[in-house]
Amino acid sequence: MSFQQFDDPAGGGDHGARLDALRAEMAARGLDGVIVPRADAHQGEYVADADARLAWLTGFTGSAGFAVVLADRAGVFIDGRYRVQVRDQIDLRHFAPVNWPETCPSDWLREGLPQGGRVGFDPWLHTRRDIEGLEKALHGTGIALIALEDNPVDAIWPDRPAPPVGAARVHADDLAGESAAQKRARLAAELKAAGHASALMNLPDSISWLLNIRGSDLPRNPVVQSFAVLSDSGQVALFADAGKFDDSLRAHLGNEVSILPPDGLAAALTDLEGPVRLDPGSAPEAAFRILEAAGTAIARGPDPAILPKAVKNAAELAGMRAAHRRDGLAMVRFLAWLDAQDHASLTEIDVVRRLEDLRREAGILDISFDTIMGAGPNGAIVHYRVTEATNRRLTPGDLLLVDSGGQYADGTTDITRTLALGQARADAVAPVTAVLRGLIALSRARFPRGVGGAHLDALARQFLWAQGMDFDHGTGHGVGAALCVHEGPARISRASDMALRPGMILSNEPGYYREGSFGIRIENLVIVTEADAEPGRAMLGFETLTLCPIDRRLIDRAALAPEERAWLDDYHMRVRIELAGDLDEAERDWLIAATEPL
Repeated sequence: MSFQQFDDPAGGGDHGARLDALRAEMAARGLDGVIVPRADAHQGEYVADADARLAWLTGFTGSAGFAVVLADRAGVFIDGRYRVQVRDQIDLRHFAPVNWPETCPSDWLREGLPQGGRVGFDPWLHTRRDIEGLEKALHGTGIALIALEDNPVDAIWPDRPAPPVGAARVHADDLAGESAAQKRARLAAELKAAGHASALMNLPDSISWLLNIRGSDLPRNPVVQSFAVLSDSGQVALFADAGKFDDSLRAHLGNEVSILPPDGLAAALTDLEGPVRLDPGSAPEAAFRILEAAGTAIARGPDPAILPKAVKNAAELAGMRAAHRRDGLAMVRFLAWLDAQDHASLTEIDVVRRLEDLRREAGILDISFDTIMGAGPNGAIVHYRVTEATNRRLTPGDLLLVDSGGQYADGTTDITRTLALGQARADAVAPVTAVLRGLIALSRARFPRGVGGAHLDALARQFLWAQGMDFDHGTGHGVGAALCVHEGPARISRASDMALRPGMILSNEPGYYREGSFGIRIENLVIVTEADAEPGRAMLGFETLTLCPIDRRLIDRAALAPEERAWLDDYHMRVRIELAGDLDEAERDWLIAATEPL
């Protein structure tokens, strides 16, 4: 059975009738509007079926966005990644796509509620920073944001799934590089030094990292859905369904970790002594309100695990390197297989299944996200997910965009390659080459300590910009070590000022998308490393983790500078040396041909 399901991820249904039901519920509560985010109380990128309110209501299944519903209009706010996808998924008779952040929700509400109004929101699904920002933007409009006791979408969702109770497991200390007790002590000491009595942690990957556990509550992301209160003594109160933990896992957690019912969190917060650290960018607005009502001092500060988790230690880096080598073998076997096929006999689903089968043989526990296999115009949908309804047959001459990855016991992978199906189409060569040159520029970058992703983002875009082109997503995201494939806080983006540090792992993935024609993206994962520098000046650079050839058939070799050709030749030689010995003869022959010097 494949890891990937190919049915409608929104679950079908009459979204117009659901919208009518929500409006009736709004009227019954005296509300003029409701905000429906794509979020859960943990503020993770992926949500369980029970929390997929935006998809259930609107049909839109992207990983970011929100809806605002008024009595006479309903907008689905999406960023540049989803502007093609949203029009394919929502019923345009009932919902209107709204380009965000170009259009702010405050401006949209001002237009829709010119006389003021009451707009409801679920305080468990929004952060304090979100609500403060929206309240500030609405100041003077007469529009009031109303924190609701219960979610109005849940009230009209008759067959809403139950919350997940996936089995948790131990993440071995030799893979983590540090015991959970050591992590708890280290983070507790930091809290005590800051004068904070405790910290509320709501990010499941932070909690899973802290306790050296992994879970199965969410597809693709091996986290345990939970809340935790870490005290300055190193003790942890873990609010999670007890059914997730067997005796061996309870023994692993030890006596310093208490497992408590999830519905006990609100009451437990009222009993805490302050100051309690809350991250305004990730903790739910509801938690702030509970503590404020109890008169408990709040200290605003980052999730205590967010930075330690992002800076991988030697054991985590070794696991990631090993996982990427196995993943590289799976990718080479896949690419060799694909080149040997009659492309016209295959569909996107056929190709996804083959790739996932090969990753399964390589030892994955799961794929790390739903495979993006976009042929021709489907490749222009940035986060395209093939379904039975959209499944496209491969056409010779098209581009095939393959963005995929695996969750291994020791590491997480994420790789994108853009492939020529037969003869490379002439109009794709220039943008592919520009994208490749951007990837190479970022791979070769040297930069001082203190530099963040916003400083580096333009390096990957410069050759596209020179041709009047660009892409509407970040250049790179953080990646967890046997954790979530998208991990904060570091990223390579115009919006990121987080300074990069040695040990961080990020993606390097410039792209270009021509709607109705093709999509291009080339992605490797990189580790931030120390770099050679003049005496007295500390410099950083990148080590490329990903091991897989880049399709040379789509490259304008004459457009590459000598140092760019040298980088690609060196990279391909490294891939050949690392992988060739574990391939069969046919696969090895394919790899040798694919990695010939330019």
